[in-house]
Amino acid sequence: MKKLKIGICGWGNVATGLFNTIKNNNDKIRLNGNLEIEIVVIGARRDNPKCNPGDIKIERDIFDVIDNDIDVVVELIGGVEVARDLILKAIKNKKHVVTANKAVIFHHGDEIFKEASANGVKVLFESSVCAGTPIIKLLTEELSANNVTKIAGMLNGTSNFILSNMEEGADFKPTLELAQKEGYAEPDPTFDIEGMDAAHKIGILSSLAFGTLLPPGDFYVEGISKIEKIDFKYAKEMGYTVKHLAVCKNNEDKIELRAHPVLIKDNSYLANLKSVRNGIEVETDLLGTLHIAGSGAGQESTASGVVSDLVHLANSNINISESTKKNKCDLIDFLSLSFQYYFYIKAEDIPGVMASITSMFAEKGVGIESIVQKEDLKENMVPIVLITDPFIESDHKDLVTNILNLDSVNEVRSIRIETD
Repeated sequence: MKKLKIGICGWGNVATGLFNTIKNNNDKIRLNGNLEIEIVVIGARRDNPKCNPGDIKIERDIFDVIDNDIDVVVELIGGVEVARDLILKAIKNKKHVVTANKAVIFHHGDEIFKEASANGVKVLFESSVCAGTPIIKLLTEELSANNVTKIAGMLNGTSNFILSNMEEGADFKPTLELAQKEGYAEPDPTFDIEGMDAAHKIGILSSLAFGTLLPPGDFYVEGISKIEKIDFKYAKEMGYTVKHLAVCKNNEDKIELRAHPVLIKDNSYLANLKSVRNGIEVETDLLGTLHIAGSGAGQESTASGVVSDLVHLANSNINISESTKKNKCDLIDFLSLSFQYYFYIKAEDIPGVMASITSMFAEKGVGIESIVQKEDLKENMVPIVLITDPFIESDHKDLVTNILNLDSVNEVRSIRIETD
């Protein structure tokens, strides 16, 4: 039986979840993974009243963990720059690294992998994307004979939890507060609800799927904070629901990369994944479209992914740190893409308002597939809901601005429709 001595850096929810998983499930890990895991040391700046590590050695300086007699550094501190420095120091000291930190992989992964290869160690990061749902190993091992053409997924459990509740009639703000109370959202939820978390994850998946270096961070990202519950009502009437979708697509010599809210058909696979679940569709040439789903948040699911990396480390010679990917990730200009759009427009209930609005679309050459004036609102206002024909993204911002400049209009909201 293999044995790994590990040091855990960090002592928050994820780290204590890993500690408890190893403590409670070690017999299962020995049986299924042919591995015994020994936690030698924990790097913790302060104690955690929710978990007692017993007689395991504690280092108050997390960098001192590396100096102990261990095989693997498990980085669970989060953040970017300190995590980078910790990982690089571990690598230079010939320690393997397992991390659940998608931000440090997205921003510094290429540097980290190069250093790991030079030092003959592995860096594994299954839990960095979709917690314990095994998408990383799926792309790097199980689909190694396939050409992946597209990945589309709901990659942030917090956003999916909020949108699922809004679909049932809840407002955004109290749902966000509920997510924070349940531990699905951080006290500062910006990273989740404004799309950055999903963006980091789709960037990592894109690199693995298409064999490129990690992408630059300037692709299109939009969060869910502007979505209203009324959008779900009107979307449902048209056979859609609202999700936050991250997409990477191989378009010959360039990559399409984006993360933003979309309307998707309400009978689709992704539309029916609720709460904190992550869901991913992977399009391949040999196997067709694969669906994978699992919990996208929580200490247990993250711990599952970390343990799977440790088992892989002990039993496999495959090293994704020694990737042959060298090509730069050239991105398609987002403004050159075309989408259908859902528009919600709040306008005064006066003669000629519909004609004024439709003229704005006509000036841009944008066709309208359907348009409906809904029930009156308060203060003599009416909602107008329309679906456009596909039009180029570069015209979208100007179109919204032109509509808002109409004296009769006081609100415009739009959501792209995912049709592929």
